[in-house]
Amino acid sequence: MKKESVGIVCLRSFLLQGDYIMEHKIITVQQGSIAQELEIEPGDSLLSINGKEIKDVFDYQYYCNEEYLTVLIRKVCGEEWELEIEKEYEEDLGLGFGEGLMDNYRSCKNQCIFCFIDQMPPGMRDTLYFKDDDARLSFLQGNYITLTNLSKQDLDRIISYHMSPVNISVHTTNPNLRCRMLHNRFAGMEALDKIKRLYQGQIEMNSQIVLCLGINDGKELDRSIWDLSRFFPYMKSLSVVPVGLTKYRKGLTKLKKFEKEDARNVLKQIENWQEKFLKELGTRFVHASDEWFLTAQVPIPTKEYYEGYGQIENGVGMIRSFEDEVDLALKKYKELGYLPKEKKSLISLATGVLAAPILEKQMKKIACYIHGLSFHVYMIENEFFGKDITVAGLLTGQDIIKQLTGKQLGKTLLLPDVLLRSGEQVLLDDLTIQDLEKALQIPIRIVQSDGESLLKQVINA
Repeated sequence: MKKESVGIVCLRSFLLQGDYIMEHKIITVQQGSIAQELEIEPGDSLLSINGKEIKDVFDYQYYCNEEYLTVLIRKVCGEEWELEIEKEYEEDLGLGFGEGLMDNYRSCKNQCIFCFIDQMPPGMRDTLYFKDDDARLSFLQGNYITLTNLSKQDLDRIISYHMSPVNISVHTTNPNLRCRMLHNRFAGMEALDKIKRLYQGQIEMNSQIVLCLGINDGKELDRSIWDLSRFFPYMKSLSVVPVGLTKYRKGLTKLKKFEKEDARNVLKQIENWQEKFLKELGTRFVHASDEWFLTAQVPIPTKEYYEGYGQIENGVGMIRSFEDEVDLALKKYKELGYLPKEKKSLISLATGVLAAPILEKQMKKIACYIHGLSFHVYMIENEFFGKDITVAGLLTGQDIIKQLTGKQLGKTLLLPDVLLRSGEQVLLDDLTIQDLEKALQIPIRIVQSDGESLLKQVINA
C-alpha cells in the first residue's frame, strides 16, 4: 500500500437522497489493512466504489482491484466519508461483510438423481438441507455449479469482469440426458451453451462429472469427455467422481454403486482418453478421483499423473499428495533433528473406510523413524448414512463414539479435520469434539489434511 497516497478527501454529514442505494454492513476490519488505517470500523457500511453501486461480491472484488479508488462509507453515526485511496493493483481493502456474497445465496433449482442432500436423514440442522447453486461461490469457495441458475446478466458480468475459474458440474453433455439427470428442462442446451459463451469470453473453467452406473457412463462418458475437451485450453480440467449413495433413498431414482470391475473399466476408459490428450493437448485433461483407484484395488499413480493437483479439492490426487507430504516431512524433520529418538506411548487414529489403509501405511512408515511408538488405526464404518458411504468427511460423532467405546485408545486420539464444520469444532450430527472427549475419556487432537500435520501431531501426542 502506498500510504502517502491514502487519505480522506471529503467528509460529509448528510444522508443519501433520492434513489435507494444498497448498503453493505461491515462486520470485520482486518488488522493492519487499508481500511483500518482509514479508521473504517465494524458497524460502518459500504455504499459505493468509484461511484458504482455494489450489488454483491462480483462487483466488490472487481472494483477493488483498481489502483485508484474512491470509496463511500456511511459511519455508524450517519456521517458519510468519501475516501480516496491509492494502492497496489488487486490489494485488498481488508473489509469483511455479514454475508460472504454480500447478497442472498441462490438455491439450486434442480432435482439431480444423485443429489446427496436428498439422501440426508431427517432431523439434522437446517443449513445441511440448503442446496446452493450460486456462481459467486465458485470463485469464493471453489463450489461447482450446474449453470441452470446463471442468468444472462450473471454470465455477462463474469465475462466482463473476467472472473475465473468457473467450476461446472456438467455430468453429461447429452442435452436430453442432462435434463433427465437434473430433472430440469432448462439443464440441456440452454445451460450447456453457457460453457461455449464462457469459452468465447476466455474464462477459465474446471468441470466435473458425477458418474452413475448405467446412466451417464460408457458411451455417454466418452461423449462428455470429448465434448468438454474441445473447450481446451479455457476448460482446464475434467474430474470424474463416483456417485455417493446413502441408505436414505426411499422414493428416489434407483442407483447402483460401482464395484471393483466397474471401477477398473472406468479407469481404463479414462486412461485411454488421457493417452490421446497427452499427444494432442500436452495434458491428460481428464482425471479420475481417488475413490476409483481404491475401489478398483489398483495402485495410486505417481505425482506426475496429477499435473499439479488442479482438482485436489475434488478428491483427485489427495492420497498421492498426502503420502508424498509424509515422506518429505520425515526427511526434513530428520535432517533438522526434530524427530524424537524414542517415544514410548500408544496413540490412536480414526478415519473412514477408504482412508484407513492409507493412514495405516503412513503410520507404519512414521513408526520406523520413532522407536517405541505404538498406534492403532481404527476404521469407522458409516452407520449413520449407510455403509456404502466410505469417506472420512461424512462420519458422525455418534458413529465414532459407538465404534471406539471400549477400544484401546492410548494417550491421545487423532481425528481428521474433514470431520468438522469449517472453522468450528462441530461434526455433522452436531456433536462437538468436547462431546467426543467426554464420551471416550481421552484428549483429541485434530489433524489437518496434509502429511506434515500428521507427523507433527504424532510427535506432540
